[in-house]
Amino acid sequence: MKASEVRDMTEDQLKDKLLQLKKEQFNLRFQSASGQLEKTTRVGEVRRDISRVKTILGEKATKTN
Repeated sequence: MKASEVRDMTEDQLKDKLLQLKKEQFNLRFQSASGQLEKTTRVGEVRRDISRVKTILGEKATKTN
């Protein structure tokens, strides 16, 4: 996911995406703990995507205030 794609989303879409990414992160951690994780790089990708979404949400919140 690119930052430009995230910037085009509305705040509601960003909150939904954040929830979706956090669920995926939980599932990946669970798979990792049980030894069933195939794509280990996905853990880092999801973590960076979560960070991206949170950053953009923060930027949008500062613009509106």
